[in-house]
Amino acid sequence: QIFHPSANTISRVSVFGSLFFVGALLYTGYVLVRSPYQTNVRVIRDQPVQFPHSHHVSQLGIDCRYCHTNVETQANPGMPPTETCMSCHSQIWTQSPLLEPVRESWKQNKPIEWVKLHDVPDFVYFHHGVHVSKGVACVTCHGNVSQMPLAWKDQPMTMEWCLECHRNPESRIGPKDKVFAPQELITQDYKPANPSKPAPTNQDAHFSGMTNCSTCHH
Repeated sequence: QIFHPSANTISRVSVFGSLFFVGALLYTGYVLVRSPYQTNVRVIRDQPVQFPHSHHVSQLGIDCRYCHTNVETQANPGMPPTETCMSCHSQIWTQSPLLEPVRESWKQNKPIEWVKLHDVPDFVYFHHGVHVSKGVACVTCHGNVSQMPLAWKDQPMTMEWCLECHRNPESRIGPKDKVFAPQELITQDYKPANPSKPAPTNQDAHFSGMTNCSTCHH
């Protein structure tokens, strides 16, 4: 007898152990890709200026479009230029240490280098204007920004997440007059976070072919 009888047990354990190891490795990779470590969901990023959305939106009532001027028509919503900040802060909080980067940007005529929270890969085409015009509210993708002391990424923005919406858009489409409303002002007729109670779909929202690869990958 060439092999000891225990070799049969060892071989079986090795085969099944290898399968278990490969499965565990794949599952770990699956979880890691969807973890905040990879997606940066709910991770607060350091910014040149710690901008409190909760103060500006909820307390002061500033509309999203005041700072993100291109969101209704362009692919990129646009980041506020220093002139937008200084339209208020040239008169209030003029000596605040927190706003020193803004004043320095104004003096040097150099844009503030904001850190992007929602940065899709270069091979992905996403048009803000198209989604806004169809009735997709800001809170659907960006979360309840009006209550964020400091902004964070609320959704993973993975292809899986995008396809989920494109396959079932009805639960995320609402009245166009509520697109820019904070979550606390969005009433029962528009709750994109609750697919069991779909919001009314705009009559002009047609989503045939929206899961085709060429929709997002030109």
